[in-house]
Amino acid sequence: MTHIDADAGLDAAHPLRAPSPTTGLTAAEVAERVARGEVNDVPVRSSRSMVDIVRANVFTRFNAIIGVLWAIMLVVAPIQDSLFGFVILANTGIGILQEWRAKKTLDSLALIGEVRPTVRRDGVVAEVSTAEIVLDDLIEIGPGDKVVVDGVCVEADGLEIDESLLTGEADPVVKRPGDQVMSGSFVVAGVGAFQATKVGREAYAAQLAEEASRFTLVHSELRSGISTILKYVTWMMIPTAIGLIISQLVVKQTDFMDSVARTIGGIVPMVPEGLVLLTSVAFAIGVIRLGRKQCLVQELPAIEGLARVDTVCLDKTGTLTEGGMDVTELRTLNGFDEAYVRQVLGALGESDPRPNSSLQAIIDAYPDNDDWRCVEALPFSSARKYSAASFSEGNGESSTWLLGAPDVLLDEDDPNLAETDRLNEQGLRVLLLARTSGDLDSPEITRDAKPAALVVLEQRLRPDAADTLRYFADQNVAAKVISGDNAVSVGAVASKLGLAGTTVDARRLPSDRDGMAEALNEGTVFGRVTPQQKRDMVGALQSHGHTVAMTGDGVNDVLALKDADIGVAMGSGSEATRAVAQIVLLNNSFATLPSVVAEGRRVIGNITRVATLFLVKTVYSVLLAILVVCSQVEYPFLPRHLTLLSTLTIGVPAFFLALAPNTERAKPHFVRRVMRYSIPGGVLAAVATFATYLIARQYYTGPDALGAETSAATLTLFLIAMWVLAIIARPYTWWRLALVAAMGALFVVVLVVPWLQDFFALKLVGMTVPWIAVGIAVGAAVVLEVLWKWVDRRFPA
Repeated sequence: MTHIDADAGLDAAHPLRAPSPTTGLTAAEVAERVARGEVNDVPVRSSRSMVDIVRANVFTRFNAIIGVLWAIMLVVAPIQDSLFGFVILANTGIGILQEWRAKKTLDSLALIGEVRPTVRRDGVVAEVSTAEIVLDDLIEIGPGDKVVVDGVCVEADGLEIDESLLTGEADPVVKRPGDQVMSGSFVVAGVGAFQATKVGREAYAAQLAEEASRFTLVHSELRSGISTILKYVTWMMIPTAIGLIISQLVVKQTDFMDSVARTIGGIVPMVPEGLVLLTSVAFAIGVIRLGRKQCLVQELPAIEGLARVDTVCLDKTGTLTEGGMDVTELRTLNGFDEAYVRQVLGALGESDPRPNSSLQAIIDAYPDNDDWRCVEALPFSSARKYSAASFSEGNGESSTWLLGAPDVLLDEDDPNLAETDRLNEQGLRVLLLARTSGDLDSPEITRDAKPAALVVLEQRLRPDAADTLRYFADQNVAAKVISGDNAVSVGAVASKLGLAGTTVDARRLPSDRDGMAEALNEGTVFGRVTPQQKRDMVGALQSHGHTVAMTGDGVNDVLALKDADIGVAMGSGSEATRAVAQIVLLNNSFATLPSVVAEGRRVIGNITRVATLFLVKTVYSVLLAILVVCSQVEYPFLPRHLTLLSTLTIGVPAFFLALAPNTERAKPHFVRRVMRYSIPGGVLAAVATFATYLIARQYYTGPDALGAETSAATLTLFLIAMWVLAIIARPYTWWRLALVAAMGALFVVVLVVPWLQDFFALKLVGMTVPWIAVGIAVGAAVVLEVLWKWVDRRFPA
């Protein structure tokens, strides 16, 4: 739990200086503070800077290793043995370019979805960017607004602020003039204004927010898995490289230049340098593709995370239904006059300066007649499920009214509930208007409430919601509708959208985590859920091994969005929900979610495929080096040979395969799934290639023998690597077959074109050894097929 200094938001050396707490600062006072640098200059949540992008792509551990080896090769060997360095330059450039494109997309979308607080200056209310707020600004806040700087409350009308994101305490705090408000908290009910006392990096939460909001690629199974693999590769590579250097430079006593070239030729392919690049490019292109659909990915791994989700919790309002509602019927009760009830509803609408969608529908249907004056108001709260207000009526009489959920305001045996349930079963939303004599501050205010009318509201279903729910069902992703509305009404809406399952009233849910998880597994639709219960539900599902996504747009969804594995907010939702969510649907379209899932599956599935290609190369390179050291022979390849093989069997095809469509459901255990193929494939390729090399050494003699031996070994290794590629490319489509065939054809071109033969030092001599090389490769391919099928059965993913 975070503890907050009670005076953290106050500056003893700087008392409130605004000349008028009602009109705000003047333009001159704002300019004065800007000149002094008293501006809220905290960086907005966005992508990392261009400098960071260049640094991340250029200054890597493996780039340093390859760079040193490249510099050596440029000195001691022909340019064709230095091609691997130019490939690294090209890869780095591609990575920087793609991440720059992704940065532009993120920045433009972040600007669209940026929070714009409302400030009062010169008595005029205006929206400004967060960065334009200055010290002593008067900032107005209402339900769903995020407090962006520290300050002191100067106006409050039923103002309740949730500080749980800072303190861990879930209960809203009632704020009165003079009370401290903290940046990072958000308004759950009421309206008010506060004066900024600390802005920019001085604000309490800003220091934490700057770290938490910074562009990051952490919390990704792909990223952490690749880091784990690279760590093990480094451990294997260092002793193997040392042994290879000693073997080639000391033991064999061969030509120094040739020994250096062959040593570097053995070290370079151990580095899976393109794997990190392709992962970055795949993520970046995913951001660009989703950006075109007005989907802001605030944390890149969220693309991957949503693809791994097996349970999605949906808030009804704003997700399955559109934000707006329409009043379809008004039913008076207990002899109340309909004209009088209309006046009451109009006055209630006028009493709330920040009405929710239900109250806005009432305002549209029953405008205020200005004869009633609001004396005191209690704004709507998701926890209370009702609002209240006291009025001085036009005739001088006083009255107090409640407007909220019938099943909360009425006793369980009240006959009006039966009619309410019947309307709820039709998917309609029903509010109860009741008169009370209680005090608004009393917890017993509902006890003597007298029902006056039922207000029937019709919710507008999102036209794309049914298709999206069907998509999740087809993908075996469980959908749970969690709403604060009446359970029967929510169930009817879900039924209209084709979502079948049990409807549960959350007030009857077990309070313990295991019992709640069991109830969530059995039920589909949950009504009368409090904000704290939403959070508890997410935790209960996670405790039973589920990966949970939560969607929402209201302030009552914030806690659950924050705790979910992936939080998805609507662009039109509250500032607080957009601030804590990893994904923001700026177009408010629930139908965008399948696109995010598809992008995640494309990234995960394809990176898993191409990672196998890269790591097969790493395994056979390390093992070949060990076999060479143990056998005390020349390393069979020059850098140019392995550059050619890597380009044709890994580099070019991996780029296309990494960006191809892939709808396979994401599976966990990335490292295990990759290594179970890479280790046997790499070992088989190394053994088969070394066998061909040893046979060729026995067959060829003379000054050109080493070149002939290298060419035979290269042929075997290429054919096996091509077969690995052919397996990875399955299931075949026309373009996958064309890709594999094109890579094979390019290698044939190198073998038959004289100047390419000379350039790559590849020339097959005679017929016997080349055909032996082909035979060994074919045998290895057959064994590889059998071996990988056995691995699938023995070590299922």
